[in-house]
Amino acid sequence: MFLTRLVYASTITDAFQHTDIESILFKAREQNAKIDVTGMLCFNRKYFLQCLEGSRTNVNKTYHKILNDRRHTRIILLDYKEISVREFGSWSMGYMPESSMTKPINLKYSGKSDFEPYEMSGDSAWKMMIRLKENIPSV
Repeated sequence: MFLTRLVYASTITDAFQHTDIESILFKAREQNAKIDVTGMLCFNRKYFLQCLEGSRTNVNKTYHKILNDRRHTRIILLDYKEISVREFGSWSMGYMPESSMTKPINLKYSGKSDFEPYEMSGDSAWKMMIRLKENIPSV
């Protein structure tokens, strides 16, 4: 089995309700735990940035479900590679909403303090999530 990391960005659609974030996290945590997919989701009420880690097969299956979710549009694959170790191994799905704490971290890894994942490289997006991980508890 090859471990794989996938990072993508997307924009919410009109089908997305702001209460959906809780159900997305609940379902992701439940489903990911069953198939050993781990990761982190960043969200600012407009954009998603997500990292998925796990076997190539399970990461790909999860990503295909995301591609078919009508609450997302403009889904852009930022990074996809084989990895030797998981960075989010203790999380079925960590979550970081935008806050005043995230602005300096956004600025460090992108050209703006506002969260705009389309303005980031895959490497910068992943490194930003690693930095954000230090500020939230394991889930």
